[in-house]
Amino acid sequence: MNAYALLFAAIISEVIGSSLLKATDGFRKPLPTLGVIAGYGLAFYALSLTLLTLPLGLTYAVWSGLGTALTAMVGVIVYKEGFDGRKLAGLAMIITGVILLNVGGAE
Repeated sequence: MNAYALLFAAIISEVIGSSLLKATDGFRKPLPTLGVIAGYGLAFYALSLTLLTLPLGLTYAVWSGLGTALTAMVGVIVYKEGFDGRKLAGLAMIITGVILLNVGGAE
């Protein structure tokens, strides 16, 4: 499978797992808890396969950066968390950093 497709799967799985953490109610609700375990399990498995092809620094930066940005957006959309100029600026900086890492290439 394409390394970037695996990285995308790792990011989406991590976002699902992280987003479901709030719904677990401290791991008292079984279905969201299983979603967290499955999300993180798949995320780390896909990430480990990605690392067979792509360099660690680039892979981890993209995974954590985009995962953080997407999870923040889930918080705003699903959990109705606040969104202001500072949050927008922070997300823009994360995305800009990920783009710069990809454009700069893996050395």
